[in-house]
Amino acid sequence: MKFRPFGKHGFDCSEIGFGAWAIGGSWGQQADADSIAALHRALDLGCNFIDTAAGYGNGRSEKLIAQVLRERAGAGKNSRIRVATKTPPGPGPWPPTPYCRADERYSEKYVRENVAERLRNLGTERLDLLQLHTWTRAWNRNPTPFKLLRQLQREGQIGLVGVSTPEHDQNSVIDLMRGGWVDAVQVIYNLFEQEPAAELLDVARECGVGIIVRVVFDEGVLTGKFTKDTKFAPDDFRNNYFAGDRLGRAVVRMEEIRKDLAGSGLTPAQAALKFVLAHPAVSTVIPGIRNVAQADANCGASDLPAMPSALAERLHRHNWRRAFWYAGK
Repeated sequence: MKFRPFGKHGFDCSEIGFGAWAIGGSWGQQADADSIAALHRALDLGCNFIDTAAGYGNGRSEKLIAQVLRERAGAGKNSRIRVATKTPPGPGPWPPTPYCRADERYSEKYVRENVAERLRNLGTERLDLLQLHTWTRAWNRNPTPFKLLRQLQREGQIGLVGVSTPEHDQNSVIDLMRGGWVDAVQVIYNLFEQEPAAELLDVARECGVGIIVRVVFDEGVLTGKFTKDTKFAPDDFRNNYFAGDRLGRAVVRMEEIRKDLAGSGLTPAQAALKFVLAHPAVSTVIPGIRNVAQADANCGASDLPAMPSALAERLHRHNWRRAFWYAGK
């Protein structure tokens, strides 16, 4: 495993982190025993960063992580593991609309209660990193939720403060970085979604903000394992993500990527990871890991040579501006 500075925050982070959404639920059947084994394996391979959220199984993901960390401490495995979690906005539309009020969606009472729940689930007195699970540009002029998180930081309940970008308007967090409101940003960046390379990633580097990359496989299609006829379990959120003709369109574009990878020696999944890691602003990538085999494959990609610049440049052509993919066709 290779390591990178996490922005300007004084510690090195494993290039491959553990994305812990799937172990909480919403991705089809998932046995806790597989989740626990996957976590142990990834951490044994050098992963030292785990990303979870309140919404991943209503705390299930957090509790499994806490269990694994207790087991490792009991076994004398005391390497420093940082866990990032997220607080979602209170009831209302997702993402928040321009008419939502920050002091209602992220009220002080709600945030403090939610943070207390995150601390209980993770079995800790201080969260390494708390991220707001979405945002709206409408709140940039008066980002009251981050004023509250900085207060919780001063109180010792939170280490670092972050935000997970809203899918439709990721650039809305650029002002937050420049204003010093966030220590970390979790962003969608992959072979299809390359827009962050236009400005967001460079601003993060200039401001010393840690960058956590999610959706590196575009929910699986960039691994090359899907066909247009792939079916998902009834409780798998990808039934909606790939609704209608979306999966077929994505598979066609994946085949074009496969052509560019011919002779590179990289599998599609390895190429997806190495492409993202080619950007110097990226601190860690958090692919979803559900079992030991995925832990081995994803963590192992870190030890491969960096992607040749010529190949990375060739892959720029697969940038796909899907506009309102998340809300409809």
